[in-house]
Formats: sequence, C-alpha cells, structure tokens
Amino acid sequence: MQAHERVARNFHDSIRALQMALDHSVPTIIQAADSMTRCLHEDGKILCCGNGGSAAAAQHFSSELLNRFELERPGLSAVALTTDSSTLTSIANDYDYREVFAKQIRAIGRPGDVLFALSTSGNSPNITTAIQAAQQCRLRIVALTGRDGGEVGRRLRPPDIEIRIPAQATPRIQEAHLVVAHCLCDLIDQRLFSPE
Repeated sequence: MQAHERVARNFHDSIRALQMALDHSVPTIIQAADSMTRCLHEDGKILCCGNGGSAAAAQHFSSELLNRFELERPGLSAVALTTDSSTLTSIANDYDYREVFAKQIRAIGRPGDVLFALSTSGNSPNITTAIQAAQQCRLRIVALTGRDGGEVGRRLRPPDIEIRIPAQATPRIQEAHLVVAHCLCDLIDQRLFSPE
C-alpha cells in the first residue's frame, strides 16, 4: 500500500469511527454533560484519569475546564489524577499500580463529584479499581470506553454513564474520545455560562 493510500485509509477509518459515535452516543454525551454540569453547579469537581493516550486526553479535558474552552469564563474545578509523578510512583511502589487512581479518589473525592475515566479497551485494572473506589465514595461516573466496553462497562451501574465508541482500533477510539470530550466541554460551557 502506498503512503497516500495509508494516510487516506486512516482518515476514512477515523471518519467511520466518528460516524458510529454520532449514531450511538449523542444521548449519552448529553446525559454526561448534564451530570458534569450539575456537579460543577453544586461546587463539586471532576476527577479525570486514563492511561497512555487516555491519560493525555484526561489531562486535555481537565485543562479545558480549568483554563477555558471557547468561552471566556471562570475556571471550572477539574483535577487530572495522572499528573503527579511522585504520588503515582509512590502508590505504585508502596501498594499496587491498580491503586494509583483509586487511592487519590478515596482521598479527595466527595459525594457528588464526577469521575471521568477513559479506557479504550475498558479493561485497564487501575481504571476498574478507580471506578470501584468512586462508587464507594458516591461519586458520579462518566466512562469513555471502546470496543465492547470491557470490564469497565460491566462494572457501571445507574446512575453511572458509559459513552462507548464501538470501534476496534485504539487510535480511532482515542480520536473519537477527543471529539466527545470537546462536545462535553461545549455543552458544559453553554449550560453554565450561555444558557439558551
């Protein structure tokens, strides 16, 4: 396959994944934005986590809330649980890597806060452990997954929300997750600062 064909295939595959997300996820994206908006309106915070590219997406989302998205507005309360290397490595060393997010959630999570957890496979042990901790601490959960939702999808229970991208390729799922995160930012901004 020529380089041009490979690039074109990647674009077409990404467009297909986004179309699948559009066809299946709009109601849950709106539901997730409503949950996050309620949390922020009630002075709660959004705790964000993921691994690898999903960690980058979690940090990207929290920065859009803390700083700004498209509107000039006050910062919104969001914390990326992926950024403190001393905390992450001490928990992984002293306990277990599965606990790196859960231990932080137990320390700073409060009822009514939202855990925003990203896992393309839905099978990351530290994400499933984070979800368990969030449920114990009575946090609302918004999970972004892919494929069949994996263990994350099976552990969620009402009122938890799963936004699942029904694609198979990790890069395509990650690309769709970023679009979903931007949709959430846009809806949160509109609901809090520019009500129609």
